[in-house]
Amino acid sequence: MRRVSDIETMPPAAKGRASSSSGLDDLAGAEAPSLFDAVLYPNRSLPNAGFLAVMSVVIGANILFGTYFYAIGAWPVIGFCGLDIFLVWFAFKLSYRQGRLCERVRITGEEMWVARVLPSGHETRWRLQPFWTKIEIDNPVRHESQVRVMSKGKTLILGSFLSPPERGRFAKALSHALGEARS
Repeated sequence: MRRVSDIETMPPAAKGRASSSSGLDDLAGAEAPSLFDAVLYPNRSLPNAGFLAVMSVVIGANILFGTYFYAIGAWPVIGFCGLDIFLVWFAFKLSYRQGRLCERVRITGEEMWVARVLPSGHETRWRLQPFWTKIEIDNPVRHESQVRVMSKGKTLILGSFLSPPERGRFAKALSHALGEARS
């Protein structure tokens, strides 16, 4: 069951095209020392070499089966083998595209900035005051737990693509950095 706090209600401070792949690189106060600076990316468990190996196996198997079916007179199967190769390639292409999503969280002594860069290159930024901001996550951290940034009654969800242990560590580090910024 979803809670109201599990839905993003915080309006962004800015929207537009990302000037960099990780966001927040062109802030006016970028020279201020950071208490916390993290860039979050989704995990891509299959590197390019693994992708090439999987595609080689898929292509090899389809050539083998296509040749067999052609030899016994079922030549239309060859088209389905080509479709199979295309669909596997397309699924990987979508997966790698989603891997370009990133979120960057930066905390200085005066403010907290969050930037989310979508795979399309669109960036959304939020500016928060550390004194009014708190971090919530279910304890113990479960699969459906979310890192919720709460400020003035509004909610922002961060790191939803992280694994539960990673979300727990991220929430703990973020809470610690916010505590430092308040003092």
